[in-house]
Amino acid sequence: MEIYLDANATTPVLPAAQQAALAAMADGFGNPSSIHGSGLKARFLVDQVRASARRVLGAPTGQLFFTSGATEGIHTSVLSALSELRRRRDAGECAAQALLYGATEHKAVPQALHHWNALLGLDLPVLAIPVDGNGRHDLAWLRAQAPKAGLVCTMAANNETGVISDLDGIADALRGSAALWLVDGVQALGKLSLQLIERRIDYAPFSGHKFYAPKGIGLLYVRAGAPFTPLLTGGGQEAGWRGGTENIAGIAALGAVLSAWEAGDLFQPPAALAAHRAQLVQALRESFPGLVLNCGDAPCLPTTLNFAVRGVGSRLLLDLFDAAEVRVSGGSACSAAKAEPSYVLQAMGLPEWQTQAAVRLSFGALDGPEFIAAACARLRRCGQVLRARGLSSESPAQAYAPPLVTRMQHGSACCYLLADGDSGECIVVDPVAELVEPITRWLHGRHLALRAVLCTEEAPAIDAAAWRLREATGRCRAGTGPAHAWSADADRPVLAGHELIVLPGLPRGRQAWGLRQDAKLRYVLAGDLPQSAAPTRMPWLDHWAALGAVSGTLLLPRADGAGLFAARLGAAGSASTCMGDDTAVMLDGAAATALLAQGAGLWVDVREAHERDVQVPGRGIAASRSVPLSGLLSALPQWLEQEVHTPVVFYCRSGNRSAQAARALRRLGHASAWSLAGGLALWSAPAVDCSPESVA
Repeated sequence: MEIYLDANATTPVLPAAQQAALAAMADGFGNPSSIHGSGLKARFLVDQVRASARRVLGAPTGQLFFTSGATEGIHTSVLSALSELRRRRDAGECAAQALLYGATEHKAVPQALHHWNALLGLDLPVLAIPVDGNGRHDLAWLRAQAPKAGLVCTMAANNETGVISDLDGIADALRGSAALWLVDGVQALGKLSLQLIERRIDYAPFSGHKFYAPKGIGLLYVRAGAPFTPLLTGGGQEAGWRGGTENIAGIAALGAVLSAWEAGDLFQPPAALAAHRAQLVQALRESFPGLVLNCGDAPCLPTTLNFAVRGVGSRLLLDLFDAAEVRVSGGSACSAAKAEPSYVLQAMGLPEWQTQAAVRLSFGALDGPEFIAAACARLRRCGQVLRARGLSSESPAQAYAPPLVTRMQHGSACCYLLADGDSGECIVVDPVAELVEPITRWLHGRHLALRAVLCTEEAPAIDAAAWRLREATGRCRAGTGPAHAWSADADRPVLAGHELIVLPGLPRGRQAWGLRQDAKLRYVLAGDLPQSAAPTRMPWLDHWAALGAVSGTLLLPRADGAGLFAARLGAAGSASTCMGDDTAVMLDGAAATALLAQGAGLWVDVREAHERDVQVPGRGIAASRSVPLSGLLSALPQWLEQEVHTPVVFYCRSGNRSAQAARALRRLGHASAWSLAGGLALWSAPAVDCSPESVA
């Protein structure tokens, strides 16, 4: 069963809303502007839903009309307010000196402000209202700025943290100011009483898909007497407030949700929602030691939890949860695809590790006790797997054999872990500060001792990270140079039958380290490498031939912003990072099914081990090999030495990591490397394997 905990992004459509939409499309499809019977039926439906919305929102007066959603409502509100500010300026009235918005607002608000501010030629300063460590507005700052403000934009409740704004305090701070006031009510719908009339809120946009209606339907409230300029004009629909034929199916669906809310017998009451939140908090704390809530002591929506686990990145947690079919997000769904720290948490002044590790969990008012219990059980299972794999602060139950070469990456910076499971030792090359904790946990989870920390370049940041890593692991004798990098009894250490040697020939201040087996260099960790697609002549490679460098040796970069993974040593001292076509690596579902039915090719699961451990039975592909993307370098030499026309098909959850692996193998010369398009999320294999084999 899927555990959907991303209700702040969108909610499923209420069954009654689905039925209402279908009925409207089948029987109530008339145009509300038509004067015949079908049109009159449609107009009646629209008016009935509007009346219901007025009751739910507490807006007996003012304008309330239907939109496509909150973004349209925000733009309409900002256009209306700024058009009025321009009119005042042109009429010689007291002109506004600034536009204000909460620092934690949804990005749609400041972007709309900047857009219309420039387009209307106002060119007013756009200032962010500071928030405190709990995410609530600085009312003293707002009170000082209110006399010169033209428009103030705040939200009723934050979409990332669930923190509820002090709307009464904001209203008091604006008392006596001529500023217009926009309140984003998206997350408040069905959860808070906004008292729109009492607080003299001028504009309030809402979105139906945040409250069990379909996407594409919303509402905008405009206070009676507030200035208004339509964003869309046309046939006079919605009494001229919003042009365009009404979305009757969407309005009918929204009406069904509002009617259910008014009936009061379907949605969970506030006390139940608060109890559900408490259960989820307890399950999270039991599952993830070091967890902190990112909302401080501020009052929050009972349906929203924003948390971080110290030392565990949000990407790891999101992949873990999604493999367990627990759907959460890293923040606003609109920004989820961008691997950036949360600007909301940054505005709150939270430590960097919290802004980078934030995870948002949000449930809906329809979710009952059985659902919450199942969610708690699934969260606890995720915590068990994380601990077992040594990825939390607790000791793992067992050690897991490491691959020979593991790559960790932060931004473009690459760090390499060279490990020997037999001796229980590991060498770390080019660490960076952001990876010290993950590396320490990785070593801890595999019961490995840190033998040395090496650097391919004399860089203060890398050297500082090296010392932090030595201190964290209790290993402080290792250095950055070959003369003092090892214990006294080992000039050239051996790791799993591989010899690690220093390679000459690089410019002063840099080192290269080669991992050799049977007199053949398999890998060279050479610091900065060319990112060119064409073979690049590198004269210093000539010095390595005597040490076992041959055509095909993999050159591992210290920085890899292009996702190359490695270069391959070619003839006459050249390094190639692109051999073969890497643009068309996607294998669609039909082709994948046919290939699997033939028993052809090597299927490779590039998800991390903890994702496979926690996956719901029935996921995965039979007879596949498990090679996590972080351990891909350990398997590349073997694949490159095999028949290059034998298909190698990589897969993961979404297809992103598998595409990286396929392109890397293509670039290094394998002609038939593929990625399962859309990953397991979009494709179900005809044969499955519920007990995945791991090499990591």
